[in-house]
Amino acid sequence: MPPPSEGEPTSQESPLERQPPLTSTIRVSAQERDETVQQLQTAFVEGRLNDEEFDARVRAALAARTRVELERLLADLPVPHTHQAQPVWPAPVRRGASLVMAVLGGAERRGRWRVPEQCTAVAVMGGCSLDLRAAQLSAPVTTINVVAIMGGVEVIVPPGVRVEMHGLPLMGGWSNHVPDAELPPDAPEVHVRGFALMGGVEVRTRKPKRQA
Repeated sequence: MPPPSEGEPTSQESPLERQPPLTSTIRVSAQERDETVQQLQTAFVEGRLNDEEFDARVRAALAARTRVELERLLADLPVPHTHQAQPVWPAPVRRGASLVMAVLGGAERRGRWRVPEQCTAVAVMGGCSLDLRAAQLSAPVTTINVVAIMGGVEVIVPPGVRVEMHGLPLMGGWSNHVPDAELPPDAPEVHVRGFALMGGVEVRTRKPKRQA
């Protein structure tokens, strides 16, 4: 075989080496989606994302098929810093109380907190709001027992959670605004049980927009 002439490459590249990187087409795993959602939750708690941005990005993360789709959702957020010498432990999650009560006033739980498997919200001539979007659920199925007497209970869940409501409204309201279409069979569930007497119980995925 004659030696290569001057100006010709001395090595040959395989077809795989000549192809551009295919990171944009690599399929993502369920763990990668969960890690992205956790980073979005941290950004939401830190105030880097508002309600609409957080909800939209979480929905996109749960529906993402490739890594580039997840990377775009985190492109404008700080990268978590890790140190090899000293391990970085995640911020502690507050243990949530099993009873949230509002009597002639208001009570709210939001941010990073651990939701117990069974909890109760009571609103008597007042209002309760349980925001689970940045919370950590303790079990695959979380049951929230609610009592609303001339008051209201609002439960806000993140996208990707299946909600079931069973209760008795007496001269009150009982509404579920959470769509469960296209959710996987193993999606976490929140069951809302109880009754409303001249009051209301409402479950939604985000707070309603304020009127200008």
